[in-house]
Amino acid sequence: MKKLLRIVLIVVIAVVAIMGQRWYSYVTNTTDPFDEVGISLQSYMPAPLRHWGCMQLKQNFGNKTLPPYGCQSADSGTKWVD
Repeated sequence: MKKLLRIVLIVVIAVVAIMGQRWYSYVTNTTDPFDEVGISLQSYMPAPLRHWGCMQLKQNFGNKTLPPYGCQSADSGTKWVD
């Protein structure tokens, strides 16, 4: 039982690490703010991380493009969230 628990824990940690790295890569080094996988991962993040991710995307793309889903302001879909 202990061995099974250890394997499950290792798998969970590995999945979290891989998904976290993919999300971090999306918000900091992406060439496309409309990457479907990145947007999906962004939507699963806790609120403080989502906000930080949106600010990173805003720094990278600013007024060059519309904000991706989840980074739009509440009053319109064409402005970045503050």
